[in-house]
Amino acid sequence: VAYEQEGVFIHSSCGKNDDQDNLIAGILRVIEKENEVIVDWRPSDDTLDNSNILCAGKDSSSVVEWTQTPKEKSPRGADRPSSYEAEWDMVTTVSFKKKPHSNGDATTHANGESKWSFLFSLTDLKSIKQNKEGMGWSYLVFCLKDDVRLPALHFHHGDSKLLIKCLEKHVVLSESPQDKRILLVNSQNKSLSQSFENLLDEPSYGLLQKLKKDPYTATMGRFSKVTNYIFDSFRLTDPSTQRRPPSEMADFLNDAIPGLKINQQEEPGFEVITRIDLGKQPEVSRREPVTAEEWAKNMDSEGRILNVDYIKQLIFKGGLCHTLRKEAWKFLLGYFPWNSTKEERANLQKRKTDEYFRMKLQWKSVSEEQEKRNSRLRDYRSLIEKDVNRTDRTNKFYEGEDNPGLILLHDILMTYCMYDFDLGYVQGMSDLLSPVLYVMENEVDAFWCFVSYMDQMHQNFEEQMQGMKTQLIQLSTLLRLLDSGFCSYLESQDSGYLYFCFRWLLIRFKREFSFQDILRLWEVMWTELPCQNFHLLLCCAILESEKQQMMEKHYGFNEILKHVNELSMKIDVEFILCKAEAISMQMMNCKELPQAVSEILGIESRSVTPDSDTGDDDSAAVLSCPTSLYQSIPTPVAAANGTRDSSQQAPEAHSLTPA
Repeated sequence: VAYEQEGVFIHSSCGKNDDQDNLIAGILRVIEKENEVIVDWRPSDDTLDNSNILCAGKDSSSVVEWTQTPKEKSPRGADRPSSYEAEWDMVTTVSFKKKPHSNGDATTHANGESKWSFLFSLTDLKSIKQNKEGMGWSYLVFCLKDDVRLPALHFHHGDSKLLIKCLEKHVVLSESPQDKRILLVNSQNKSLSQSFENLLDEPSYGLLQKLKKDPYTATMGRFSKVTNYIFDSFRLTDPSTQRRPPSEMADFLNDAIPGLKINQQEEPGFEVITRIDLGKQPEVSRREPVTAEEWAKNMDSEGRILNVDYIKQLIFKGGLCHTLRKEAWKFLLGYFPWNSTKEERANLQKRKTDEYFRMKLQWKSVSEEQEKRNSRLRDYRSLIEKDVNRTDRTNKFYEGEDNPGLILLHDILMTYCMYDFDLGYVQGMSDLLSPVLYVMENEVDAFWCFVSYMDQMHQNFEEQMQGMKTQLIQLSTLLRLLDSGFCSYLESQDSGYLYFCFRWLLIRFKREFSFQDILRLWEVMWTELPCQNFHLLLCCAILESEKQQMMEKHYGFNEILKHVNELSMKIDVEFILCKAEAISMQMMNCKELPQAVSEILGIESRSVTPDSDTGDDDSAAVLSCPTSLYQSIPTPVAAANGTRDSSQQAPEAHSLTPA
């Protein structure tokens, strides 16, 4: 029972001459079954007597009449099951058009009170009408499909807000443009919902609820179990209806993540991106990782970084050797200021250590009794323990059930709940923490680096998922510019909404690359070079690398989803970094770059005058960050195919000059 409210009345004589209303007190419940959600109302004194239930009688066209259950089929006795199962089995859908009885009266008890019990599935609900505020008791009128209306339910004890909030967990409610009192019901596609329920091997009431409550579980994984079931579930018996409506899948995702509109270029107020020739992608190479010697030579006697831009460029082009990560990541994540001295950093760590253990003590000192009364803290702990137990054990740092690394993972996440109690813990955060803790090998440093990382990522985990909405829209915009033909193909296969990229964006490719490769990928992204939202260009690079196979083999919705999932742990990180960088250069060199793309990448447009050095009077796109240094670094050490050229050397450190 997801919702229960007593004191919900039916005014059975409403609108009849001057007769006084016959007020029938009842209990309203919302009941979650395995595959559906039931709304149930019955008089307060109603016992489980099938003879008093008005059941829907089916005719050849629709369910429009109520019929009384024969008494002989519903014996009352001790052997009668005391549950709602009998009623659920009897009533599959509801319409409140009473079938005339021979005596013209409604079914009655011995006391003469009318019996109006009813229940219906949310899948049959079309709209809900509310009363005007300030006009007596709060009431609702349920209108079912076929435009059949149930009697008004009057809430004498409280209002209907909690009921509406409960229903919104299962269906999308939106105000009618014609009448703000009417809430229109937009339920998710049932066959798609059931397909994903089977896919995830767990009971649920729809993908909509999964995405809102737990985007991690809804997208993390077992996509590889997708079979033709999803595709076939949309096929109807009529050959003319074999094809799904073009926007059906995008509409479903829009229901799941309210506000998400992928093809916004077609909406008023948005820039239309037409086919633009971006030219050939340039050849890009990578260098060896930054060494401890290079790092040390770019630091003065007090421990300040001499040339921040230059060191970021080196990290972007080659990453870091592992021995440097423990120190360098603190700068990249913003825990250490780039211009700080060694002494200032030591003092900072001391203050942060005290602050961390004060917060840790807060939840450590909570007794079991106190936690029982704090449902949010209890829920956070439960989710954290669940996630920690499924941490990737392929790394020795997290091997074994009682591994110290797993214990620290748990403690840091619990402490983060004290740090940001409003956001708390959302599944998926442990994926972001585990590599950071592995590199830091220190509880306090790992916590504050994780806090800095969450400052960048928190929108992905907020209830409204605003960060995910924005990123999916931006990714669609970039991919359409890069390859409009591929975008059109994805749309033709109901995949234009790019839902299969959700996991990539949610936890920054953590499940797509090996543990060591994700360390390299993240440190490159943390440089924030060569442009904003470089991670979206990484998505474009992966998709562009796979488009030929998808299109040549005519992959449909199911095959695309399965194929993308199976890329996990098979992607060459160096190749994808080269390709993504090449795409960024390709777009930055475009002289007709759409404004929407410029804003996504943080590129400013500038006009080049005829008497400039180039002699070109066309517009050019430039980065809003310094690029002259970026372009001058002589680092062609790894080819775009991911192979390395040992004949090339990193630049000499003695060429560095103070910023």
